[in-house]
Amino acid sequence: MAAADQETHPSAVRRRSYENESYRDGFLGTVGDLQKAGVLQDVILEVEGRQFPCHRLVLSAASPYFRAMFTNGMAESRQKTVVLKGLDADVFAEIVSYIYTGTLRVSLDKVQLLYQAADLLQLDYVRDTCSSYMVMSLARSTCVDLYAFAEAFSLYTVLCRCKEWICRHFAKFASSEEFCSLSVNQLTEIISHDELDVKEETAVWEAVVRWVQHSKEDRLHHLPRFLYHIRFNLLTSDDTTAILEHPLVREDPRTFAMMKVVKKTSDLPRRVGMDSLEMALAFSPDVKKNEVLYMNPRTGDYITCSYSLESLDDDDDESLPPNAQAITVTSNNDIYVLAEGPRDDDHLYVFEYNQIRDTWERACMSPVFNPGEIEFAVNSTFLVELDGILYYLYLESTESSALVRISKYNWHTDHWDECSQLPSIDGAYDSMTALSCSAHIYFLSNKEMHRYDPNQDSWCKRTPPRGISDVSTAVALGTEIFCANDDFVKAVVYDTESDRWQMHTGWRVPGGSADPEIVYNPHFFVLENKLHLWLEGYNEAFDMPEKSLMYVYDRSSQRSRRLNATLPVKQYMLCGHVCPVARMYLPWLKKKGTVI
Repeated sequence: MAAADQETHPSAVRRRSYENESYRDGFLGTVGDLQKAGVLQDVILEVEGRQFPCHRLVLSAASPYFRAMFTNGMAESRQKTVVLKGLDADVFAEIVSYIYTGTLRVSLDKVQLLYQAADLLQLDYVRDTCSSYMVMSLARSTCVDLYAFAEAFSLYTVLCRCKEWICRHFAKFASSEEFCSLSVNQLTEIISHDELDVKEETAVWEAVVRWVQHSKEDRLHHLPRFLYHIRFNLLTSDDTTAILEHPLVREDPRTFAMMKVVKKTSDLPRRVGMDSLEMALAFSPDVKKNEVLYMNPRTGDYITCSYSLESLDDDDDESLPPNAQAITVTSNNDIYVLAEGPRDDDHLYVFEYNQIRDTWERACMSPVFNPGEIEFAVNSTFLVELDGILYYLYLESTESSALVRISKYNWHTDHWDECSQLPSIDGAYDSMTALSCSAHIYFLSNKEMHRYDPNQDSWCKRTPPRGISDVSTAVALGTEIFCANDDFVKAVVYDTESDRWQMHTGWRVPGGSADPEIVYNPHFFVLENKLHLWLEGYNEAFDMPEKSLMYVYDRSSQRSRRLNATLPVKQYMLCGHVCPVARMYLPWLKKKGTVI
């Protein structure tokens, strides 16, 4: 009875906690308003002669550094003005703004100073955010400077990503001025990596020679140290002889003697770039399967691998990977995909494939506008590279007409700058695509063709495709653009220099006639500088995929040749009629994928 009385007595009722979210969220806003109004401030922080009136209570709540300063009886706790040394005034202004608003602004030119300030003031979120920003900014930063900064502050993640980036882009990086500013230890560590993307070991030796010759008097004595990491077992006898006779080696007796020993004992594995292979990529349209097909018909390599894109919606564990809208492979062999953002987001985000980690990762690029619910949206959005610059094109249409908007990415400002739009194109299109050829970008549909000149930021009209009713696939090779229609009934070629179209004959394929129930969806792609044709078979009567066919075109004989291709019987998605080609690390693909 007593127990019952206790359970029903008001004092025995279990307490519940109620959270006032508007109060919690509004509190920081109120504090920020007080700061803007200059009300109740009780301390002035001075950095490089610039004064920042603040509240001791707010500073102490945000930073253990300030909490210790104002609560442990230190002299600063009694001073009206506290001078802080070793900080940049502009950076400290960002720190104060973050403390009062919770919003942090990071830029490439200030991120290192911001990290140092956060490290001193013990602001973990700012420090972690700066570290993540550095990792994401490698493609548009001074990599060696970032490498040295990461070493000095023991930023392991940033350090590893710097090394990864240098290994992936070693050929280009080794020819830059930045390469010559590497320290001895940094260069030693880099050339010792198995992950160097080089086709031949001579590229490593030539890079070392360039580094030494940049400051020969100061660096020549380091050459013997580098010899231990040159993989002489991967060199031909002629290459080895050429190194032995190189003036730098002959100039130093110690180097010459050491090299004769090292080349006899060297037994190191191949670099990853030595087993890279050009392969065409095609994605499965089913985001739940997340499958990509890699293929090289010449070698007979056909491999399927699963992939995943980092989720953009961290609060929703059930969110699917974003749908790919456009894809491109740059001249630097970077693979970029434009993909949808979180639910109800009106932007597309750029993802980059990291071959070393075998992951798709968010690239450090601002998102771009998502055209939204446009019919055939996958074929209305394009990502094109020209001379190292990424261009984003999308169609903005009405019932009667349409225009093409184009933006280019600025690596220094992390902003997509708008270019001249292409107005008043025929809105009654059946198909369209965009691609780069020579020094221009071409936009073509079944009725029109236009050329964009990036130097003049202007469009001009060109001769539209002749002889085909739709543009099902298009690819550039040299100064020519090859197109074909659905069912591969016809193929045409466009000469960009003469602005002329003509029929492209010589394709002995079953398109359009062999079996009326089977249609062949064509995909042109250029692999190892040769034009290839992939025909995806589809049985309309049974509504299911059929066997695919693969051909290569021989320019000398002007005839196509069918290749033995063992392809899975399924349909693949090609964004904007593009079948991208990239150099892939073949042993890694075979290890993680399924060889068909």
